[in-house]
Amino acid sequence: MIEARLLNGVALAYIGDSYYELSIRKYLLSLGLTKVNELHKKAIKYTSGSNQSEIILKMMETNYLSEDEILYYKKGRNASGPGRKNIDMQTYHNSTGFEAMIGYLYLENSQRADEVIEKAIELVNEKEGLYV
Repeated sequence: MIEARLLNGVALAYIGDSYYELSIRKYLLSLGLTKVNELHKKAIKYTSGSNQSEIILKMMETNYLSEDEILYYKKGRNASGPGRKNIDMQTYHNSTGFEAMIGYLYLENSQRADEVIEKAIELVNEKEGLYV
């Protein structure tokens, strides 16, 4: 078993990104979507760095997260590199922190990871006007 506390923030983001992406894909398939191009376009609404940044900030603003979850968000946020060309550095750091928190939860409490992902989906749906 892998212990989350032994991993650095970037490694947690690595596994968190994978688990979050898989969860989003399962969610979209559960809606009956089957065309790959359509699936990809919809998935981006949930997985883009800018939306992940908004998700984590909203979760913290509404006190949705525990102290440990915030700690692992910060661990990933602070460990992320210089960023990407298509988003600003702060947004990139926030999204990496979000992925690290998901990675931590996936390794330590997958039920809570799923709850947080469901909340993320809800927040994106509200933002995009998608009430599925």
